[in-house]
Amino acid sequence: MIIINKYNNSKNTGESNKIAAIYVRVSTGEQNPEHQIDKLKTYTSLQNIKVYNIYSDKISGTKDSRPALNDLMFDMRDKKFNCVIIWKLDRLGRSLKHLITICEEFVKKDIDLICVSQNIDTGTASGKLLFHILGAVAEFERELISERTKLGQRNAKNIGKRGKDKKVRSKSGYYRRWEKQHSKKMGG
Repeated sequence: MIIINKYNNSKNTGESNKIAAIYVRVSTGEQNPEHQIDKLKTYTSLQNIKVYNIYSDKISGTKDSRPALNDLMFDMRDKKFNCVIIWKLDRLGRSLKHLITICEEFVKKDIDLICVSQNIDTGTASGKLLFHILGAVAEFERELISERTKLGQRNAKNIGKRGKDKKVRSKSGYYRRWEKQHSKKMGG
């Protein structure tokens, strides 16, 4: 039996001509990227895709410049792999503009983007469409979170509370001295 792999239009025995860069990202140092790495290694193994390198960042997705992502982009420009595999689109970035910029560069260099958990493969027309739709939704979600956070901070400030501790602010320093001076002047 001859197997024709969807990533390789030539006849072969199941070997893919794909060489992948795996990119994982977590937002904080307390989180662990191992779950993403394990899932993506399993995927590449099942698809017979060779892994060139695993790039891992511990930084917010809102940052356009990330050390491992920068390394991945340099290696991509040197044609060291022909596809990038990620767990979810928001791991690559939450800004639609940034995602599209990265994807356009991938297209120019003939690099496919495979998003495992969202079943996106930009090597297909439907994968390209889904990529743009989900990228827009991810940016929308980020903006909603930002709006809610700012609203919460304004509300907390208006009722005299601060940050996570939710304690009422104590009046200290300048305010107390000002209050004493004015109470003396008023005859208090």
